[in-house]
Amino acid sequence: MSLTISSGPLSGHAPETVNYRIDGPAHKLLMHEFPRRVRAVLGGQTVVDTTRAMLLHETGLRPQVYVPLDDIRADLIQPTDHHTYCPFKGTASYWTVTAGGQVAENAIWAYPEPNEESSWLKGYAGFYWNAMDEWYDEDERVEGHLRDPYHRVDVRRSSRPVRVLLGDVVLAETTRPLLLSETGLPNRFYIPAADVRQDLLEESDTHTICPYKGTASYWTVNADGRKLADAVWSYPQAEGDAAAVSGYLSFLHDGLTVEVGQPG
Repeated sequence: MSLTISSGPLSGHAPETVNYRIDGPAHKLLMHEFPRRVRAVLGGQTVVDTTRAMLLHETGLRPQVYVPLDDIRADLIQPTDHHTYCPFKGTASYWTVTAGGQVAENAIWAYPEPNEESSWLKGYAGFYWNAMDEWYDEDERVEGHLRDPYHRVDVRRSSRPVRVLLGDVVLAETTRPLLLSETGLPNRFYIPAADVRQDLLEESDTHTICPYKGTASYWTVNADGRKLADAVWSYPQAEGDAAAVSGYLSFLHDGLTVEVGQPG
C-alpha cells in the first residue's frame, strides 16, 4: 500500500517533497517476486502451489498476487467466455475453478497477450482472493490477503491525554494510550479498556480481518439518546507488530470527537 496508495511514489498523488520525478503514465505498474511459497485451496483440493509468485503493485490498488499458469492445477480449471479489458494491461481471459464439489466461476484471470509495456504479465494469472476457501503463506494460513512487504505497523506507548466524546458525554479518557501508525493510514489511538465507559457500548456482530493486525471485534455506542453503529473496535488477539494493542479500544465515527492534548 505504501507504494500505490496515499502519498506513495506510485500513487495518483505522489508527494512533492522529493528530488526526482517518475517519468511514466499516471497509472503505474510494478511487479516483483514474492519471496515465499503460496498455496490456494478450494473444496479441500490445492488449486495452486508455487514458489514463483509475484506481487503486482498498481496505482490506487492493493497489491495483487500473480502465479505462473504452469503452477495451477490444469485439471481443476476450465476457460470461460468472459473477458475484460484493462487499458494498462490488456484483455484478460478467465477460468472457472471446480474442486471438491465447489465451483468458483471466473475466479482466475490472465493476460494471454498483454500490452507491450506490461509484457512481463504473460504466463501469469491472478485470483479473486475470496473465491478460494484457504490461502497459505508457506504453512501459515492467511486471512484477508498476502502481506505487502512495503506495508508496516508500529505501536508506541504515549503519555498524550486522549478523550473521546459524543456530544457532552465522555466515552473514554486516558493518559496512557497506545499510538498505532500504519502505512497509508492515519494514526489511531488505542485506549485501555479500563479507561472506556463500557456501559455505553453494545457488542456488535461485525468482525473484520486485517492481515497485519488480526481479527477485529466491534461495538455500537449507545449514549445521549443516540446510537453509532460499529464506532468502536478492538483486536482481542492482535498479531505481529500490532500485538501490543490486544484488548485496547479505538474509536472512529463522524459523530464522535476525539481530543488529543499535550503531555502534562
